[in-house]
Formats: sequence, structure tokens, C-alpha cells
Amino acid sequence: MLKRILSIIISCCSYALALYSQPLPRHDLNFTHLAATWDEGVPLGNGTIGALIWQKGDHLRFSLDRADIWDMRPMKGLHREEFSYDWIYRQVQKKEYKVVQQYFDAPYDREPAPSKIPAGALEFNLPKSGIRSVHLSLQKALCEVEWDNGMKLSTFVHATMPVGWFRFEHTDINMLPQLIAPPYEAKIKEGGEVNSLVGDDLARLGYKQGTIEKKGTTITYHQQGWNGFTYEINVRWKKTGKNTLEGVWSISSQYPDKEKTPSAGTLTRSAEQRGYRADIEAHLEWWDHFWHQSAIHIPDTLLEKQWYLEQYKFGAAARRGAPPISLQAVWTADNGRIPPWKGDFHHDLNTQLSYWPAYSANHLEEAMGYIDHLQANRTNYERYTNMFFGKSGLAVPGVTTLDGTEMGGWVQYSLSPTVSSWLAQHYYLQWRYSMDSAFLRDEAYPWFKSVCTFLEAMTVMDENRHRKLPMSSSPEINDNSINAWFPQNTNYDLALMKYAFSKASELAGDLNRAEEATHWKKLLSEFGGFALSPDHELMFAPSLPYNVSHRHFSHMMAIHPLGLIKWEDGPEAQTIIKNSITLLERIGPDYWCGYSYAWLGNMQARAKNGEGAAKALSVFAKAFCLPNSFHANGDQTKSGLSKFTYRPFTLEGNFAFAAGIQEMLLQSYAGFIEIMPAVPAGWKDISFTNLRAEGAFLIDARKENGIMTQVKIVAEKGGNTMLKLPFEKWKIISSKGVTVNNTGKGYIELHCTPGGDIVLGNQL
Repeated sequence: MLKRILSIIISCCSYALALYSQPLPRHDLNFTHLAATWDEGVPLGNGTIGALIWQKGDHLRFSLDRADIWDMRPMKGLHREEFSYDWIYRQVQKKEYKVVQQYFDAPYDREPAPSKIPAGALEFNLPKSGIRSVHLSLQKALCEVEWDNGMKLSTFVHATMPVGWFRFEHTDINMLPQLIAPPYEAKIKEGGEVNSLVGDDLARLGYKQGTIEKKGTTITYHQQGWNGFTYEINVRWKKTGKNTLEGVWSISSQYPDKEKTPSAGTLTRSAEQRGYRADIEAHLEWWDHFWHQSAIHIPDTLLEKQWYLEQYKFGAAARRGAPPISLQAVWTADNGRIPPWKGDFHHDLNTQLSYWPAYSANHLEEAMGYIDHLQANRTNYERYTNMFFGKSGLAVPGVTTLDGTEMGGWVQYSLSPTVSSWLAQHYYLQWRYSMDSAFLRDEAYPWFKSVCTFLEAMTVMDENRHRKLPMSSSPEINDNSINAWFPQNTNYDLALMKYAFSKASELAGDLNRAEEATHWKKLLSEFGGFALSPDHELMFAPSLPYNVSHRHFSHMMAIHPLGLIKWEDGPEAQTIIKNSITLLERIGPDYWCGYSYAWLGNMQARAKNGEGAAKALSVFAKAFCLPNSFHANGDQTKSGLSKFTYRPFTLEGNFAFAAGIQEMLLQSYAGFIEIMPAVPAGWKDISFTNLRAEGAFLIDARKENGIMTQVKIVAEKGGNTMLKLPFEKWKIISSKGVTVNNTGKGYIELHCTPGGDIVLGNQL
């Protein structure tokens, strides 16, 4: 008996140790050569600065970036007298729409700025010796390159400081860095295609090429941008042994209307004083904490590795105090061009999907960088709301610059009235997963209140006494034509408005503001139902069924991510969910992007279809990612998984994938905690640690040989929750500060004190 108890203890300790030591070497990136293109480079970053390690010609290249390096000039011609929702509405009514496209759509493609811009690059001469290995350790966020002659490079971007380090060992050649500036004065290529997808020539920005100054073992590049904006790259190095070279680089930016920040030279000087060893120790400490936030083990090695790669990229791209994740985050294109879609903030899908995995993966601190950005730009959003819509309250442009200013583009989406409603979901999720009452009071509810104040003013009553927008759209159905406007609410707009009023009422109730809660609930009741086909499939709009393959599943927002139509609601909801997904797959993926497959994986998980979720996510990982794991939008296998076979790199598909894996393992959106609700039958051995559920509950769970063996729940903030029992017969192994009420219906109620925990086991 004693031996059996010891065996169980050792087994549990080994299980915990295995998960907390994640990621493992098998999750790392390993290559036998350096990438030959920038978008396949090894990614390093800390949310503020980033680098891609690759080979350009006969040089080792570090493509350097900083998240706030932007050309912030206003979009030329956008803010004209006609810049108003009412004017566009009148043009739609008159069916005179070409002028709308000319004024508001065309400039986004035609003008080179506003835009995110690259910083520059470091280059080193490569030895004649061949490369033995290229390795990215996810656990250490450290890239190592080894050559056949014994030379070794170790390089990292500091987890919390805006500096990057490199260290060459056993080198017998001159490995001194060269600083390469972007080609701002290069000859503009005439006759080539210019659009927001391929990116315009950097030379069209009209900058005078910056200066590069070399002094001893330092190089400084200073670049003047638009309207007094400047940025600087500084690199300094020293020999620390006969055959060892250490160096550090940084990038700084200065805006004329903002407080002056330390220069890149000051930052590298401070780093050099701290030293390589001290900085890498602090760097490793941050990443060790990051990896302890959550861990998973699933038997599908492809999906497990991809999940860890996505967690790594999230840790490299998301920070408080840094800009939120844009289309490419800290890895702007290094090809002499402006990045795809100007590297901007797309709020009609891209930023939202990028933060989907933060909540259940227990990375709330990193997710707050997104909220902080929205909070910081509220005044600018309110200016836009009044200027374009002529209303009070809060609307956010669908496509924005670094400070939240509108950039134009297809106006149905770039100037949509429901953008701020989708952004509101992230306030709600931050509240529900953290249960931070100060955040609810000071940030979440005020956002919802302002959004709903705007929507109340924007909407009108139709002939059936249902509330609707004067004209509605659904990203990005019918592209930017006049036919993209609908006289009735699309399911996309309707879902977002219903969500906003529903959650506003809930949050007002949480704050004991009964009158406001009642008001929002009344407005919610004035909206009609979702447009359904005779076969109970969600439509784009009452006048348009889902009848064409499209990358954006905007018509299904009510299923996921908003959860207004839930599997848990019963047969009617389940029919809508199943039939809508079946129709989606029957129409086919001809015009899907990689993020479409990632999104489908999330929806299949919500439909409790583990096989379907795993299949969709596997297609994403196999066909829509480059060797370094970057999502490339198009089908890289060219095997018919999409007719899009191009490769513009954006990040939202990567992070939506991670969220899909988490939806398979844990769901709590329906008012209770469900463990492993959507895993394939063939997945016999599964475990996870510290996944987070709504209500601020941290969950560990383990399934062995197809049988759930143990679940641990920690109540971070206390409170009550329901658990759908994952066992046929169960027992309490240990409990502290938690009382249990068995409902007898397959659920138990947990009443928890703050910090209380309970461990449940299978009574075999």
C-alpha cells in the first residue's frame, strides 16, 4: 500500500514537473540553414522592439523593428467636407457610389502613408564555413546559430528592456556589425503594382536618407520622418576574449508632441554597463514566469508544437507599456517596401483575434496592453465619433494609426459603427477572467456605457418596430461596392449590437446600477432575431444567404466569438450551429485565409466537435504557416485548401489557432466550467495546467488512457461557479476553502473563498 501511495505521489510530481518545464526542446524551431527571406527569419521580440534573424546574400542579417515607428501623416484627402456617415448614406440612397470609393477607399491604396515603417538592419560577414544548426529555444527566447568551424552566435531581445544582444564565440574572422538603413531614397519602381497588399516603395514617403555615424565601436543611425518624428538605432560592441565578441543594439523614437525618451545610444550604454550576463539572467527570469502561466500536453505533436510557438510569439509581441499587436507587430517587412496593409491596426478582425488566446492561457497582464491602448486613445475616438457620425458616445475606426486616427479604406468596415462593440468584448473578457472590480468600475463598464450611448443614438426603428442601423454591412461581404450596404441589420452588426447591450446591462447590474441595467435591457429587447435560412442557417443579412466562399465568417459572430447562440442553449441553437458550419464547409474554402481555418477550429470546439476542431487547426498549421510559424494568409502547399496562395504575413491567424486549442481543452463562456469539451476520441492522454476560466478560476486537468483522472480548481478571487462533472464517479481528494453542492444533474456547485482550491478525482 505504501509503495502504491509513493508511486502516486511520484507520478503527480512528475506530471506537474513535466508541464511546468514546458516548452520542451521538441517545441523549438530547428533548421540546418538560415532563412533566405525576411518573413522566414527567426523571430525575437518584447512588444516594443523585435528582430528577425536570417541570411541576405552572403551576410547574416538582423532585421530590426520598433512598434511605434510610424509615419503619422493624415490620410491625404480623407477629412473633406463629405467625411460623414450621413453623406455616405445619401450616396447609397441615390445609388451614386463611385464618388464614395474615390474619396474614402482609394487613398488607402494610393497613398504611402500613414503607415508603420521598418527601422533598419544589422549585417555581419558570414564565415566561409557552412552552418551546422539554427535553433530558437522557446523556453529561453534565445536564437543560437552554429557553424561547422565551431563559431557560435547567441542572440536575444531582452524581455523587458528595449535592447537586443548578440554574442559571437570561437570566431576567427572580423564579425563587426554594419548598420543598414531602409532605402528611403531608392529609385521608385515605375509601372509596378501599388496597393495595400504588396506594399508601396518606402521611397514614396519622401524622406531624406538618414545619417549613419561610426565612432570606434559604436554606430548610430538617425532618421528624420514626417513632421518632426525621428528615430535612432545604436549598436555598440566589444571583444570580451580573443575570439569572443559581444554587442548590444537598441532603437529609440521621438515624437515632437510627446515627452522625450532615452536615446538608443543611452539605452545601449546602460545595457553595456549591466553586461550580457546580467541582462540574459533578467531576460530568462521573465520568460520563466511567462511559461509558468499555463501549459498543455496533447497527443497531436503538430498541434501541441504550434500552440507553444503561438504562445512564444504572443510573449514576444504583447506587453503593457508597448503598442498593441498590429498586423505584423514587431516584425515589419524588410524588403524595401511599406508592409502589407501598412502594418496598421485592423479592428474588423485582426486585433481582436490576436488577443483571443490571452484569457484562458492566463496572460491577462499582456492582454492589458490592448486595453491600455484603447483607453489612451479614447479622446481621439470621441473626436472621430462626433466628426464622422455626428453623435455622442463612442465609436472606433476599423482601421487606425498608432494613435487611433482613422485611415480610410473600404468604408463599410474601416468606418463601421459597430467596431467599438467588438472591442468591448475584450473589456468584458478581461473583467470576467480577472474579476478585478476596479477594472470593471473604471474601465470596462464606462467603455460599454459609451458604446451603447452611441448605438442608441445611431439606431432607428424599422416598420416592425425593431431597432436597426440606417445601413448595415458585414466584413468584407461584397468588398467595397454599394452592394456591401444592406437596408436591414446584417447578422454581424446585429450580433455586435445585441452583445453590447446585453453585457452593458449585465455589468451595470454587477455595479448595482439598476436603472442603467434596466435601460440597456429594454434597448436589447427592441432588436429583432438573427436572419436564418429556411434550413436554419445563419445568413449574411435578411436579403442575402451565405452563398459564396469568404474568408471572414462575419455572419456567424453570434456563435463565436460572441456566444449569443450557444450549444448549451439546447436543440434549436444546436441546429443553427451545426447547419451553419455544415453550410460553411459545403460552400467550401476557395476564398478562405489561414485565419479562417483557425476561426473554424474555434467554432467546431464550441460545437463540441473535437475531430472537426483538430482537423481545421491541423490544416492551418500544415498549409498556412511559413517554416518559422508565421501565418502567411494563403495556402502555401497550393493543394486546393484555398485559392489564395499568396504569402502576406499577419499574426491574427496564429493567435486564433492558439485560442482554438484552448477552446478544445476548456470552456467557461456558458456559465459553467467544462473540462475538455471538444477533444477527438483518439486523444487518450491529455493534460493542462493553469488554464484560466471566467470567474478567475485556474484549472489543472489530466486524462490518462481516455479516462479523466484528476481536476484541480483554484479560486483566485473566491466566488461561486458550476463545474460540469468530467467523471462518471468522483471523489474529493483535497479541499481548502471550497464547499461543494452536488446538484445531481451532472454538475456541482463550488462556493469558494479567495485562494481556495479543490482537487477532484475519478473514483475508479
